[in-house]
Amino acid sequence: MIIAEVCVNVATNSLQKNFTYRVPERLKFLAAGWRVFVPFGAQKLDGFVIKVREVDDATEFDFELKEIFDVFDDEPWFTPEMMSAARWLAEFYLCPLSLAMGLFMPGRRGKKISARYEKVLTLKKNFDEKNFSNKPAQLKILKFLSEHGELSLSGKKFSSETIKSLVAGGFVEVEQRRTFRDSYAKIKSVPKPFELTAEQVAAIAAVEKFLARKIFQGFLLFGVTGSGKTQVYIELAKKTRRLGRRVIILVPEIALTGQIVANFKAYFADVAVIHSRLSIAERSDTFHKIRGGEVGIVIGARSALFTPLENVGLIVVDEEQDSSYKQDKNPPRYHARIVAEEFAKFHDAAIIFGSATPSLENFFRAQNGELILLKMPRRVLNNPLPQVERVDMRGELRAGNKSVLSLKLVELLKKTLAEKNQAILLLNRRGWSTVVMCRNCGEVAKCPDCGRTMTYHADGRLLCHHCEIFSKPPEICPKCGSRRIKFLGTGTEKLESALKNFLPAAKVLRMDRDSTGGRFGHKKILDAFAAHEFDILFGTQMVAKGHDIGGVTTVGVLSADVALTFTNFRAAENCFTLITQAAGRAGRADLPGKVIVQAYDIEAPAIRFGCEQDYEKFFAHELPQRKEVFFPPFCRLVKLIFMNTDEQKAKDFAKKIRDSFQAEVVKKFSARQEIFGPIPAAVSNLRGVHRFVLLIKSADLSSVKIFLQAHGLHKRDDVLIDIDPLTTD
Repeated sequence: MIIAEVCVNVATNSLQKNFTYRVPERLKFLAAGWRVFVPFGAQKLDGFVIKVREVDDATEFDFELKEIFDVFDDEPWFTPEMMSAARWLAEFYLCPLSLAMGLFMPGRRGKKISARYEKVLTLKKNFDEKNFSNKPAQLKILKFLSEHGELSLSGKKFSSETIKSLVAGGFVEVEQRRTFRDSYAKIKSVPKPFELTAEQVAAIAAVEKFLARKIFQGFLLFGVTGSGKTQVYIELAKKTRRLGRRVIILVPEIALTGQIVANFKAYFADVAVIHSRLSIAERSDTFHKIRGGEVGIVIGARSALFTPLENVGLIVVDEEQDSSYKQDKNPPRYHARIVAEEFAKFHDAAIIFGSATPSLENFFRAQNGELILLKMPRRVLNNPLPQVERVDMRGELRAGNKSVLSLKLVELLKKTLAEKNQAILLLNRRGWSTVVMCRNCGEVAKCPDCGRTMTYHADGRLLCHHCEIFSKPPEICPKCGSRRIKFLGTGTEKLESALKNFLPAAKVLRMDRDSTGGRFGHKKILDAFAAHEFDILFGTQMVAKGHDIGGVTTVGVLSADVALTFTNFRAAENCFTLITQAAGRAGRADLPGKVIVQAYDIEAPAIRFGCEQDYEKFFAHELPQRKEVFFPPFCRLVKLIFMNTDEQKAKDFAKKIRDSFQAEVVKKFSARQEIFGPIPAAVSNLRGVHRFVLLIKSADLSSVKIFLQAHGLHKRDDVLIDIDPLTTD
C-alpha cells in the first residue's frame, strides 16, 4: 500500500501535524510537492503532500486510512527548494506549515483556477494558390501562415467551415495553446542614454565578484535619492542573466511596480510582475510562466518572494527600510527583508538592500561588516540635492495663519506653477478631519469593533481604516450627552480644499488609499501626473516613495512632526525617513529642487537631520539612544498578544507566561533578556475579544523561541506571536 503524509490546509495553530492518507492506484505517481484534495472529517479540503512511501498493509496501521480524492494540478506545485523554504518559514515564525506553504499559492487556498486556451493554426504542407482561386478566405489564411508561421484564432472572424476544410485537406493543423494573462504586457520602454558614475561602477564590480563565484553575500547599497540605484540593479541583473541565473526585484509599494517594470523592460523581455492587486487568475498564469522557464526576472511586492523561480542569483530589496515589507495582519507574520536574505542563502545568491535611508538594523550590520557597504553619495550628473527649509507652524499661528499651508509654501507653489513646473505635497494623514471629539468630555469617535479612532471623510461618514467600517458622526456625545462635537485635525481632503482656496487655477491630484482603488489605481495617477496633466500631486506617504518625475521642482512636507507623537521606538527613524524620501522627489532632472518642511517642533533631531538630508548624522545620534533602552539593532523583539472574551483571563494568562519567562529565561541565560507587560494592545478590544501584550527584548532569539515552544504557545489560537514586530503595543 502506498501512503502519503499530507499537510492539510486548516487555518488553526492547534493542528500543527501532518495526516496520513492512502494513495489510490490511479494517483500512484504522487510525490512530495503535489497539491491534493483530501477528506478531513466531513469536509473536503486541500493539502500538500509532504512525503510518499510504501508500507506493509498488515502491520503499519490498526485502522482504515482514508483515501486521497484527487490532485489540483498537472505537476507537483512545490520544488524541493520551495519545500525547504516553507519549512524554514514555519520554524522561524512558529506557525503551522500549512500557512507557510500557503504563501506559495497564487490565490485563495482550496480553489482551482481555470486555465485559458486559444486555438492556433500552423501550416502543415505547401499549397498552390491556383487551387484556391475561388476560396479567398482559405487562401488568406494560408498566405498568412506561409509568412508568419502561425495564426491565433482568438478574436478572428473565420468561419468554422473554412477552418474545417483546410484541416480536412491536410493543409493546416489546429492546436490548443494556453494563453497567459499579463496586465503589464503593454508596458514598453527603450533604454535611455547614460554614463555610469564612478560610484555605480564600483558598486557593480563589488557585487559581480560574488555573482560569478555563486557565493551568498549581502550588500547595503546606500545611495542618496537620485544617485542611480535602479541602474545598478539593471546592470547587475544583466550580468546575472548572462550567467544563466534568475533575479528577484522587490519594491515596497504596488505604486512603484509600474515605474521599475518600465525601466527593466527597456533591457529585458522576460520580466514578470507579482503583487496582490493582480487577479488570482493572472497570478496563477504568471506562476505557470515562471515554472515553464519563460521568466528570468520577477518584480513585485513582498509576495514576489514566493514564486517558483529556480536558480536565483540575485535578490534586490529596494527601499529596504520600508514598513510595507512586514506582514503583520495574518500568520506567518514575516518580514520580507529577513525572508529574502534567508532565500538568498538557499540559492547561494547575492542580495542587495538598497536605500537612501537604510534601516538602523542594516546600517548597523554594514558598520560591523555583516553586510558589505556600497556608498553612492552623489546624484547622477552631479545634480545637487534639493534645498530644504524648515517652517515653524507656531509662528504661522501667531501671525494669524490658521491654514494647513504656510505662507512660504503657498508662495513657493505659486512660483512653481508660474514657471510651469510641478509640486508634490505630503501629508501624513488621510480623510478630512483626523478626530471627531466631544469638547465637553474629550470623548473621541471610535470604531465599535476594534476601538481605534475613526476618521471623518468629506462625504459625511466616519471610517475605521483598520476594520473598513463606516458610521455616521455623532450629533450627541454618547458618553456625556453634550452637543459640543468638534472636528479636529487635517486630512488630505481638507488639504485639497485649502489648495483650491489658495490656488484656484491649479490642477490638483490626490493620491492616498481612498483614491487608488482598483488594480492600477496608483499607476493611472502617477502616469497622469508624469504627463503633466496636473500641477500638484498630494497625498499620504505613498507620494514620497521612489517616484522619479522630472517636472517636480517643489516638495512640501506637512505635519512633519506628527510621527514623533507616536509611542513607537521607531518614531524618530520613521520621521527622518519620511522627510528625506519626500525631499528626494524634488529636482531629479536638470532643474533645482526646493523643499519646505512644516512642523511645530522644527528643532527635533529627526527633523533637523532629515532637512539636512544627512543620514549618518542621524544614525550617530539615534544609535546610542537605542542602545541605552535596549532596542534594535541591539536586540530582537517578540510581541505576544493574549486574547480572551474574558478580560481577566487574558490578563492572568499573560502574567503567568511573563513570570515563567522571568524564571526560565531571564535568570538562566547569559544573554540579555527583558520582558514587559501585560499592557492593553493598541486594539485592546476586537469584536468583544480582549487583547493584552507582552513584549520580549532578547539578545538571543533562539532561547525565546525554545521557551515559546516548550509552553506550547505556538499551538494556541488565543495567542498571537509576532517576531520582529514593527510596533510594540
